[in-house]
Amino acid sequence: MSAAEKTNLLNLDRQAMQDFFAAHGEKPFRATQVIQWIHQYGVDDFDAMTNLSKELRARLKDIAEIRVPQIAQDQVAADGTRKWLLRLDDGNAIETVFIPEEDRGTLCVSSQVGCTLNCSFCSTGHQGFNRSLTVAEIVSQLLVANRALGRDPKGERIITNVVLMGMGEPLLNFDNVVPAMRLMLDDYGYGLSRRRVTLSTAGVVPMMDRLREECPVSLAVSLHAPNDALRDQLVPLNKKYPIQELLEACRRYCADSPRSRVTFEYVMLDGVNDSVEHAHELVRILRDVPSKVNLIPFNPFPQTHYRRSPKPVIDRFRDVLIAAGLTTITRKTRGDDIDAACGQLAGQVQDRTRRRQRLTAGMDQT
Repeated sequence: MSAAEKTNLLNLDRQAMQDFFAAHGEKPFRATQVIQWIHQYGVDDFDAMTNLSKELRARLKDIAEIRVPQIAQDQVAADGTRKWLLRLDDGNAIETVFIPEEDRGTLCVSSQVGCTLNCSFCSTGHQGFNRSLTVAEIVSQLLVANRALGRDPKGERIITNVVLMGMGEPLLNFDNVVPAMRLMLDDYGYGLSRRRVTLSTAGVVPMMDRLREECPVSLAVSLHAPNDALRDQLVPLNKKYPIQELLEACRRYCADSPRSRVTFEYVMLDGVNDSVEHAHELVRILRDVPSKVNLIPFNPFPQTHYRRSPKPVIDRFRDVLIAAGLTTITRKTRGDDIDAACGQLAGQVQDRTRRRQRLTAGMDQT
């Protein structure tokens, strides 16, 4: 069997892996064994999977593979942030970022090559769009990072949290993102809790409702403006799903879990969305939504006309929110010296054309 005909097992979550083995006359428990070898132990050699029979190992070499993207570049920032440029089979490349902190290690994962949404303040959006990533290409980012980082002195994995906040809009790649997240949550995969996997969306409302039903991980919403007129300029998706509709979806998302809340991301743009009046507007629209607000100092990139709000302006904005009872933090800028900070991921997009047609096609599916 040629390499093109082999099944890349990284594309298969537990159910899909069980179906794969059933189709080849094997028992369902083989799925658990192989998932554990691949995702817990990082093994990609079938001969090393010693609890499988020699016959099954030989057969797997004929019909399956474990193929991960190649590391094209590995950079480490002064603050310890690490960024990998991963080369895909079709010549595209994506970026994945690890952010170390005292109490956690967070991996920022991409879901598409480029992005269709064209948010005006985001470097990724300016790169154009080529395609959505496969399940294998999404979960491989975690596999590659785990291999590169190893384990801490106690033998524990260094990556404790995953955020789908890299290149792309995850909910426009729903059918591949969800199986990838299921592998992250699987006890025999990466064993992360739902609270430690966060999906960030610009607000694809129908897919938010599907996510709540099928895989309710932590939710972050890229809000960035307190009113529709301004958000239409910053986040064009708002024209299809305006703020009130988006916030209603957020309330539904939290309804079944008393402890659940949505993280609202708000990039601070000098003279654009950072006034005291904007802060009071934000308080009004979020007052009855279980929420936390992350204020994100804007990270510049070439050809942008935006500037970062000065620290005193950000602090004043934050104080208004806190005084109104909204849990609010200002995100520390990490990895900006290697263009790994929020909004700076770019990768290498081979075909940047037909953004509007691709976006329309994606929206039609919702």
